[in-house]
Amino acid sequence: MDNQTAYRGTSPYYINRDLSWIEFNYRVLEEAQDPDTPLLERAKFLGIVSRNLDEFMSVRVAGIRNQLKAGITKKDFSGYTPPVLYKRLTKRIEKMVAAEYRTYRDLIRLMTKEGLVLNRYDDLSAAQQKSADDYFHDVIFPVLTPMAVDLSRPFPLVHSQNVYLAVLLERDNTPEDLPDEERYYFAIVQVPSILPRLVSVSQRSHSKKQNYVLIDELICHHIQTLFSGYTAVTVHSFRLTRDADLEINEEEAEDLLEEIEKKLRKRRRGAPVRLEVQKDFHPYALQLLQEEFEIQDAVYEIDGPIDLGFLTSFSGSVKNREALRYPSRLSIYPPEFGDGGDTDYFSVLKERDVLMHHPFESFDAVSDFVEQAAEDPNVMAIKMTLYRVSSKSAIIRSLAAAAEAGKQVTVVVELKARFDEERNISWARTLEQAGCHVVYGLVGLKTHAKAILVVRREEDGLRRYVHVGTGNYNDATARLYTDVGLLTSNTSIGEDASELFNHITGYSTHPDWKEISVAPDTMMGTFVTNIRREADHAKADRPARIIAKFNSLSNQQIIDELYEASKAGVKVDLIVRGVCCLRPGVPGLSENITVRSIVDRYLEHSRIYYFENGGDSEIFLSSADWMTRNLTRRVELMCPILDPGCQDTLLNILKLYLKDNVKARMLTSSGGYEFFRNGEEPFRSQFRAEDIRAWKSTLS
Repeated sequence: MDNQTAYRGTSPYYINRDLSWIEFNYRVLEEAQDPDTPLLERAKFLGIVSRNLDEFMSVRVAGIRNQLKAGITKKDFSGYTPPVLYKRLTKRIEKMVAAEYRTYRDLIRLMTKEGLVLNRYDDLSAAQQKSADDYFHDVIFPVLTPMAVDLSRPFPLVHSQNVYLAVLLERDNTPEDLPDEERYYFAIVQVPSILPRLVSVSQRSHSKKQNYVLIDELICHHIQTLFSGYTAVTVHSFRLTRDADLEINEEEAEDLLEEIEKKLRKRRRGAPVRLEVQKDFHPYALQLLQEEFEIQDAVYEIDGPIDLGFLTSFSGSVKNREALRYPSRLSIYPPEFGDGGDTDYFSVLKERDVLMHHPFESFDAVSDFVEQAAEDPNVMAIKMTLYRVSSKSAIIRSLAAAAEAGKQVTVVVELKARFDEERNISWARTLEQAGCHVVYGLVGLKTHAKAILVVRREEDGLRRYVHVGTGNYNDATARLYTDVGLLTSNTSIGEDASELFNHITGYSTHPDWKEISVAPDTMMGTFVTNIRREADHAKADRPARIIAKFNSLSNQQIIDELYEASKAGVKVDLIVRGVCCLRPGVPGLSENITVRSIVDRYLEHSRIYYFENGGDSEIFLSSADWMTRNLTRRVELMCPILDPGCQDTLLNILKLYLKDNVKARMLTSSGGYEFFRNGEEPFRSQFRAEDIRAWKSTLS
């Protein structure tokens, strides 16, 4: 391709990973802007946009800044050097932040019309001010700590992504012509993160109008109570984002758990990455912050409340406003297990495999399976991987109970699951105290595979029961994420599962897997082989097609293999929620490839891979995306679906997404996204998936 000017960026073949992520967060922002999305759901999406950007800044942008400091100028495979990419990202982020706050102001106006009013303190009625004042004195004031900064009191530690108030003070009769450093005293106050950001000041419980005030506003109004003898000249909010990535030398760590605890403490002092300041922030206060944090080029002036992440919890806390939310729905119990409860899972699974699609089918079935295994006297051992779990995990309780009952329980806990490290350390200790064997995985690799193995004594000998899934064993996110899971007693898969756990917990060399593929050992090879096989089928005029649904595509080798398959005539349909570095629709390169992203009520999280294989199709579920980190630096699992009914079910799920013409956006060769509109009757995949019988091919 000679004409590269048609493409955004420096490469006509690849889209930069970080710029692609920005496009993804814009798609989430579009949900907050969509008038057809219920109002409180729009607020929730805007909170998610803010939280997403926080993580992006603290991990991805922090990494690029570290490359700049190290003087790295090497281009990535998309053609960007760190300096050029950083400059481009900064501009895109500035535009995104401006769009966030325009959206915020629109939502505030709409919520006011609905009787959800965010007030300034001065606009409150006398009775509401009294309510707010009481809340400040009774609840807020006792937890506030004013922190002065002077020669005897150095600058206190400012925690990442916490909102603070910068206060400039002066004594009475201070001459106005003094220089700022002699005239002003400086202090900071942390806005308590343990309290709701919005305080209700409604007076009548049955009133349709609900009034709120920001906790920041209340503290600002009462700031004088913290500094008697001084006058507060200006009070403005700010927030610092620090580098949150952990670099852990596992080979030299004597105790991985203790090493990660040390790194978590160091994370609190990570290098500053971004400084957000309230509009009209006092120049002298800003100068002090910039000098302290040694940050000059990443200062964002915010026209509104700093950190809109509070909107996510706020949208869920508002009562009696169901018309402003998505219609409530209950996940059904997988029909193969009847109504749950007294169902004998082992009897069902001896007869057939069961495929589950969450959250449309309840994750309770997985928790109940583990609970039944824990209570069954014939179960001898339970082995499981844990990457992220909820704070009130029923599965953890069942594993602990099983160990206390004398069963062999082995749990592979991934301590390096980003931002869940502390919770996982706590769970690891809980499980160890209950008598479980807790393993922290392989050196240098995160264990991201999702698997449960139950070994049961039966009349004809030992039988293995296995659950493999695309999502974490987290009952909270299972209500918010779409994932698929398989329960099976297939002998080959069971043997492979045993080998997988032996591989992780012991010194087993690379096993000869019968059915599954495991990263970083064999998964990349399996994908490459299957993609090339489709190309060979296409060249021989045999049926050839690839449908793949996952979260992100950033591995160059996989992209190049897909390009070759496209040139051979393979039709490739990719359903990629987030990052995609492949350029679809490029003549002579990727004209047979489509890429669509679906952002809707639930976070699309399932990973499904379909290969037509000349008419003898194969379909897999996996814990892995097509990212380099998944294929080379993590323990990942991909499992084939062998039961014909389950194969049909999984293919039907893929077809649901390919038919979506309401929430699907198509990636163009330029790197932008456009809504998919085909002129047919509106079809919204997530809402149609609620009809379980529409995609479950066989029901018991």
